[in-house]
Amino acid sequence: MQLTDFDFDLPQDLIAQYPTAQRRDARMLIIRRDSDALNDAHITELPPLIEAGDLVVLNDTRVIPARLYGRKETGGAVEILIERPISEYRALAHISASKTPRPGSRIAFDPRGEITVTGRDGALFVIESEGCLQTLLDEVGHIPLPPYIDRADEILDSERYQTVYASKPGAIAAPTAGLHLDSEMLEELSGRGAELAYVTLHIGAGTFQPVRTTDLDLHTMHAERVEVSVEVCRAIKKTRARGRRVIAVGTTVVRALETAVSENDRIDGFCGETRLFIRPGFEFRVVDAMLTNFHLPRSTLLMLVCAFGGIDRVTAAYRHAVDAGYRFFSYGDAMWIE
Repeated sequence: MQLTDFDFDLPQDLIAQYPTAQRRDARMLIIRRDSDALNDAHITELPPLIEAGDLVVLNDTRVIPARLYGRKETGGAVEILIERPISEYRALAHISASKTPRPGSRIAFDPRGEITVTGRDGALFVIESEGCLQTLLDEVGHIPLPPYIDRADEILDSERYQTVYASKPGAIAAPTAGLHLDSEMLEELSGRGAELAYVTLHIGAGTFQPVRTTDLDLHTMHAERVEVSVEVCRAIKKTRARGRRVIAVGTTVVRALETAVSENDRIDGFCGETRLFIRPGFEFRVVDAMLTNFHLPRSTLLMLVCAFGGIDRVTAAYRHAVDAGYRFFSYGDAMWIE
């Protein structure tokens, strides 16, 4: 495999800058297991694809208002993106400023609040707030919209860049496949006899980074925190025992579940970090079908989807999606793959 195998041309106007009016307004491209045909559909046609006894797994991470705009003591502007809180007062963060801040540098926020840069951890900065970090984020933080959304965050993003089932704060990007599901659709899935289960994968900024090495063996995956409970693993085993499918809502769920297997050599509870790099040739041991959005060229997420659906079929699907005017990336449309 070459990096160029995962490249494609995307017109700028197909990159969704805003969500649809309602969560269930998105389109959905269907790739079936038993056919090479591509079917244009609507996200409201998702429930009929899911059958009684299937297990639908969702990522319950919650996006935190992780972007901060402040001023150094010299008056210079600083932008901080929290990568990972590590205590009530401390976090690892990306910092953008005209000059790299040194340990001891203080950054103030309007109308109030202050953090101190205490050191480095690789490419990240260690920062410490004078009060509770989460309180500071709630008061002056902004929703960290992805870099391809070319606008400032707005009030609507506080709700729409969040799944309706988000419950565990810690992500700086949304598990976007789940953005299409509203409470009524979740109830409809349950009403059809499907079981719902939740895992947690806190998505970091690395999810937006393209692969920069042509030799994929040299790519180092970013680390993300994962929790797959023993209860979820038991539900997967019961689903398998009755001959039904495990369905992942989003690539983050795929990584979480397949990590739980790869770390334990069996489907078992897992809590820790994952650097699992899923690309063509990967043997999937848990997931049978997935709902996902359309992903960035040359990204590890696109490689995961190609590994799952087959590189030729997924490449053809992306070409079709471009020609048919599907909306791409976080606020874009969806794809169902068996």
